[in-house]
Amino acid sequence: MTDTPPRHPHIPTLLVDSHCTHGEGALWSPRRQCLFWVDISERRLWQYHPATDARRQWALPDRPGCLAEGADGQLLLALAGSLQRMDLDTANGEPTLHWLADVQPEVASTRSNDGRTDRAGNLVFGTMNEDPAQAPLGRFYQYSARHGLRDLGLPGVVIPNAICFSADGGTLYYCDSVRPELWCCDYDADSARCRHPRRFASLESPHWEPDGAIIDAEGGLWNAQWRASRVVRYGADGRIDRILPMPVKNPTCVAFGGPDLTRLMVTSSRLDYGPDELAAAPHAGSVFAVDTGIAGLPDTPFRW
Repeated sequence: MTDTPPRHPHIPTLLVDSHCTHGEGALWSPRRQCLFWVDISERRLWQYHPATDARRQWALPDRPGCLAEGADGQLLLALAGSLQRMDLDTANGEPTLHWLADVQPEVASTRSNDGRTDRAGNLVFGTMNEDPAQAPLGRFYQYSARHGLRDLGLPGVVIPNAICFSADGGTLYYCDSVRPELWCCDYDADSARCRHPRRFASLESPHWEPDGAIIDAEGGLWNAQWRASRVVRYGADGRIDRILPMPVKNPTCVAFGGPDLTRLMVTSSRLDYGPDELAAAPHAGSVFAVDTGIAGLPDTPFRW
C-alpha cells in the first residue's frame, strides 16, 4: 500500500477574473508590490496590485512568453522572436520597448516560452517548437547584459517549462512539457553551462503536463500541472509534499507574492477545453491565490 499525498486544506480563491486566453509567466514584483503576467495568445501584459485591487494591461507587438524585472523597475520581455526592454515609467505614461536580441531566428517554428532569472540576475528561458510534428527544436538559453544570448547546452525540447532555481543558484529545474517529468541539473551562471541532467520527479498520469514552477524558502518546488487541475509541492527529494486542487483544468504558472511572500498566485489558460468543459469552468484563464503558510523566495532582479 502506498501513502496518499496530502491535499492542502487551504482553498484557492479567485484573485483576478481576467479570462485570459492563455495566461502565463507569473512574476511578483517586490518593488511595486504587484503581480505581472502575460496572455500569450492575446499578446498582452497584465499587472495587478492586491492592496488596491487595481489592474492594468498593455498590448504587445508579439506574443510574450515570460518576463523579468530589473532593480530599476524596467521589464525584460521574452517575446516570441525577440528580447525587449520595456519601460513602464515614461514621462508621458506610454510604455516604450527597446530591442535587445533576436531569439532563435534560424528556426521559424519556435518561439520564446517559460523562463525566470537565475540567482545571479540573468534571464534563463526556453524556446518551444509550435510545429505539430513536435520535433525537439526548442533550446534553453541564458541572456545577460554582459554576454548576450548563450545556449545552455541542454538537449533540445518541444515545450520548455518549470524553469526555476535552488536558493544557492547551483541547481536549475526544468522540463519538457510533452513528458510527465520534472528534471534538474547542475548550473553555473558565470559560464552558462549545465551538467549532470537528472530526473527530479514524475507525474502520476501520462496525460498531465508539468508547466510553470517556483522554489520556496524551504527548498520545495511548486509546479502548476496542465490538464491535472492542480498545483503540486515537491520536497527537495522529489517526493510529493502536498497537492493543491485548482478550480480550473489548466493552471499554468505560479509566483509567491504579498508582503511576506506566502501567497501563491496561479495563472491559468482557457486553451484545451471542450465547449462543455469551458461552460463548467467560468473562471478558466483567470488568476487564483492560495495562502500557503510557506514563504517563497523573491525572483532576483535582472542585472542590466
